[in-house]
Amino acid sequence: MMSSRRDAETQRPEWVFGSDRCRFFTGSASISAPPRLCVNPMDSRRDGEAQRDLNNISGQIVDAAVHVHMRLGPGLLESVYERVLAYELEKRGLAVERQVPVPITYDDIRFEEGFRADLIVEKSVIVELKSVETMAPVHGKQLLTYLKLRDCRLGLLINFGAPLLKDGVKRIVNDF
Repeated sequence: MMSSRRDAETQRPEWVFGSDRCRFFTGSASISAPPRLCVNPMDSRRDGEAQRDLNNISGQIVDAAVHVHMRLGPGLLESVYERVLAYELEKRGLAVERQVPVPITYDDIRFEEGFRADLIVEKSVIVELKSVETMAPVHGKQLLTYLKLRDCRLGLLINFGAPLLKDGVKRIVNDF
């Protein structure tokens, strides 16, 4: 049975996972990412235990961010918060990568300079930092795109520009 044009237009784009890469289909073009760039604790452990690990890591990240925000206050450049937060997380024994490339593949050509994630903590949580008065919806979409392209489950969007940091933290989950 053939689908109508209307059905094709209203179809949501979807991620298709294969053994060698995942692909995001948007009609005739596709964006793909290499497999397993993030460690997914859900793979090797029971769901409950893995979720506790992600919650523990994200809790430590938020606690460190609150500590940094209390000491430095709002209004500095994003790069300052990035460096100081990375230092604070490393002090707590967490593995932190800064400015990690998030490559995309388009028409079988890999573009390394596509995006950069601010921080990836313990190879499982992407942290996107902002230092703006108010966050826009596009900031959450940006992080969700990074999560999909890196094949990660959890991300934190942290706005150090908020007067109270608790109002500037958003947890984003990639449901695959």
